[in-house]
Amino acid sequence: MLFHVRMDVKIPHDLPADVAADILAREKAYAQDLQKSGKWRHIWRLAGEYANVSIFDVRDNAELHDILSGLPLFKFMEIKVTPMLRHPSSIRDDDT
Repeated sequence: MLFHVRMDVKIPHDLPADVAADILAREKAYAQDLQKSGKWRHIWRLAGEYANVSIFDVRDNAELHDILSGLPLFKFMEIKVTPMLRHPSSIRDDDT
C-alpha cells in the first residue's frame, strides 16, 4: 500500500544540542535504511519549513504505524497520513 505522509518537525529549543545531534543522527540512519529497503520510497524537504513529504510503500496501516512510531524524532513530529491508490489514467507500471 502506498501512503503520502507529511511530517512537521518541532524540536524544542531547550533540548540540549548533544541530545538533538544524537536524535538527528539516528533519524538519518533509520530513514536511509528504510529507503534502501524500498519501504520509504520518496522523501522531499518542504522549502522554508522543517517538514517533509514522503511516500511509503508498506504492507498495511499497521506496518506504517510501526515505522513512523519508530522514528527517533517521532515525539517531536506532527504527522498526517493519506492512503493512496493507483490512478486509472496513470501510464506508470510502478505506482501501485
